[in-house]
Amino acid sequence: MIKFKKLKVKGFKSFVEPTEIIIENGLTGIVGPNGCGKSNLVEAFRFVMGELSPKQMRGSELDDVIFNGTSDRPAWDIAEVTIDLDNSERKAPSIFNQNDKIEVTRRIWRGEGSEYRVNGKEVRLKDVQLLFADASTGARSTSMVSQGRVGAIIAAKPEQRRSLLEEAAGITGLHSRRHEAELRLNS
Repeated sequence: MIKFKKLKVKGFKSFVEPTEIIIENGLTGIVGPNGCGKSNLVEAFRFVMGELSPKQMRGSELDDVIFNGTSDRPAWDIAEVTIDLDNSERKAPSIFNQNDKIEVTRRIWRGEGSEYRVNGKEVRLKDVQLLFADASTGARSTSMVSQGRVGAIIAAKPEQRRSLLEEAAGITGLHSRRHEAELRLNS
């Protein structure tokens, strides 16, 4: 199993200065008083794992994740989130499986879009999504429960619950690979 080891954020929402969060083995919960950045941390995970919907990160456009400034501090033009993964058990997809450690970084520039890097090499969004889909996680993973999500799961339609169960079981990556294989067979 690929394990999350460290989250690094810089210029992302309320995390202006470089901040590192160590992730220990086992279940991790983020707790604290209102306004301390708990939701921003969850959104940083979603961001680095390829989230494209500003709405999922409580914004109207993706640039809203970049620190927007305060009366004391100027706005930034770039935000960066990096996650360090332990791949010592070699459970990553083959294109990422040559190292014990995998470092995934996403940077976004105001008005210019974002880039993804894995171990320093520029990659496509699709590659990042594949990495996390095979690890039974991702930007929309059931393993990250944000505010209001519990009620939505309870009220979900059967098809939506099935999708949640498939993701929790770690088989969502199989669907995309099956679809790609079918396209190759049909061409």
